[in-house]
Amino acid sequence: MKHILIIEDNKDLAFGLQSNLEIEGYEVRTAATGTDGMRQAKAFLPDLVVLDLMLPQMDGFEVLENLRNAGLTMPVLILTARGEEVDKVRGLRLGADDYVTKPFGLMELLARVEAILRRGGARGAEKTIGARETIQVRNLEICAATRSVQRDGVEVELAPKEFDLLLELVRHEGAVVSRVDLMKTVWGHSSTIVSRTVDTHVAELRRKLEGDPAKPTLIVTVRKAGYRFVR
Repeated sequence: MKHILIIEDNKDLAFGLQSNLEIEGYEVRTAATGTDGMRQAKAFLPDLVVLDLMLPQMDGFEVLENLRNAGLTMPVLILTARGEEVDKVRGLRLGADDYVTKPFGLMELLARVEAILRRGGARGAEKTIGARETIQVRNLEICAATRSVQRDGVEVELAPKEFDLLLELVRHEGAVVSRVDLMKTVWGHSSTIVSRTVDTHVAELRRKLEGDPAKPTLIVTVRKAGYRFVR
């Protein structure tokens, strides 16, 4: 049985999420403050944290940053009433795996939870590339075994899903990969879910890996088709 921790100060929302997730077969605990959420995450070690951003005592960004600094790598799904792109990007940079903007549909949330916990997709890319262990692409060195990337010999810090996305693009050896396929393989989402998650992660990869993110030469956009990794 998968264990989920919900850190949400809205009691009605937390109760509703807990009830529906338990119906789906998950074991669920809740925390109403960022501080209590951190405490429970360290003690409970859940398979997934569902994290609100607007929390008392310690906001969701602080919770996420502290989780990652403490070496806790469980996936985090952000719930936010903030629709601004900058907040979503900040959460992804701090190590969140996905986000849902309030108000959201219950079925969408459950699908995202299931997809994150499935942990399929990009692991297949690691297995495919794993035989080579280290891939040299221009000034990049990508190691699937250690999930690390170096650019010009300097370690580049990638969020978990950024690394998964990079591996999936590299695995296709220059072929175009659609956003729908990336959502399926990296995030495990069905094609019915519309999300800008892929675009946001690609933008972050470009910022960290490209010489000029505004004129990418590694991860290029193929209009109306998807993305392609150019060696």
